[in-house]
Amino acid sequence: MDDNKLLYIAIAIGAVAIIYPSVKDLFRKNKPTEPGEDKSGTPNAAVLPLQLQAYERLALYVDRITPQSLIGRIYTPGLSAVDMQIAMVQQIKAEYEHNVTQQIYVSAMTWEAVKTLKEQTISVINQVAVQLPPDASALDLNKQILEVFLQAGESPAELTAQIINAEAKRLMR
Repeated sequence: MDDNKLLYIAIAIGAVAIIYPSVKDLFRKNKPTEPGEDKSGTPNAAVLPLQLQAYERLALYVDRITPQSLIGRIYTPGLSAVDMQIAMVQQIKAEYEHNVTQQIYVSAMTWEAVKTLKEQTISVINQVAVQLPPDASALDLNKQILEVFLQAGESPAELTAQIINAEAKRLMR
């Protein structure tokens, strides 16, 4: 196995290691009250629709920043790897900024998982791009990024989506 593959696997393991504690905490019994809950942990009826909408928007964001989704929306034949890298990072940041206000409706754990996913995805894109030769095409970058995420097994996006889904389902009980 070459050094690049080891680096990619290490990045993927690091991402899972960062998000795993959040998933573990989600299933603990004694959780502090979350935004929109009273002291007994019961959701406030007026805030519940806003909270569910926030979880929905964050679930959509998580899906839209997966490499497969980004590549499908952004890739244009003839782009250089650098242009593709810049476009993907800008897209991730723009969508994050569009959804930043959702943090007031979701738990700190969920918001932290979303932020971590954003940062990890950008980091992987940038690290893969740096490994490519200067004249690499966007297609070369895309193949390498997808390979990294496929080798990682369960992706950080899947773990983040599980956190979002579990919290939304808890609110609907």
